Amino acid sequence: MNIFSGLEEIVERDYTLAGETWYGLGGAADYFIRPENSKQLKKVVQRCNENNIPIYVLGFGSNLLVADEGLKAAVIKLDGEQFTKLEFDKDEVTVWAGVDLNKVVMDSVRQGLSGIEALTGIPGSVGGAVRMNAGGNFGDFGSSVEKVQLMDIEGHIFEKSKPELVFDYRRTNITAKFILNAQLKLTPSDSEQIMRTVKEIWIYKKNTQPLNTKNSGCIFKNPRGVSAGALIDRAGLKGLQVGGATVSEKHANFINAKKGCTSHDVINLIDTIKEKVKDQFNIELELEIEIWK
Repeated sequence: MNIFSGLEEIVERDYTLAGETWYGLGGAADYFIRPENSKQLKKVVQRCNENNIPIYVLGFGSNLLVADEGLKAAVIKLDGEQFTKLEFDKDEVTVWAGVDLNKVVMDSVRQGLSGIEALTGIPGSVGGAVRMNAGGNFGDFGSSVEKVQLMDIEGHIFEKSKPELVFDYRRTNITAKFILNAQLKLTPSDSEQIMRTVKEIWIYKKNTQPLNTKNSGCIFKNPRGVSAGALIDRAGLKGLQVGGATVSEKHANFINAKKGCTSHDVINLIDTIKEKVKDQFNIELELEIEIWK
């Protein structure tokens, strides 16, 4: 019996996930599923539940490491037609989960809308950006998000709005499995001035981050009041290598994957960094990257 009978067009078996992540690492998932709309997504969720298949939700894979062994699970990517819509209504923007975050930034600039230019250069999908409240030195996504549409693990669709919707540093209080879309409230402003800000942020990131290497952005969250990258640097770990995984010389909170690198190498290097920082500063580093295994 085919578990996903009637949904064959959107389901791939034994799908290698490496190409779906910025690291380019990791094994295969039993099922890789790309629903076109919420109706199909609900059917997929129901089939997975009926057959006790674990579900993972994939964005752009920019903050993700998949284990070399792969996943006995269904990986769902929301990049179908419904999930890549972006709609402007004066100063309100409805963005669906599969839209590129940088597209939202640039389209908003062209519309003369300010509020999310701080997210310039942060790779990822809208769904992932909401889930982890993407941001950096210049601001975060959650400050502009007014409302989200969600789907729970049973396939029920509902909304959550501020103040019930809470954003914090790299987290939200959203527990639903799927973020379908987000409604943003932006501020009308001068497009040229916003674009100048975007360019300044981009130049800053280009100068301080290893953008031309295979990595997944910051590995660790910043402990309260201190930079994780500074701690790793002070511990003398820049350039430290385990297999094909190396702590970036440019920004110590980045791990670069060199030729021949495996997910296992990255995980071992992460463990080594945590141990050495704990020994020297008595600070437990918390992961910002997601590891699927």
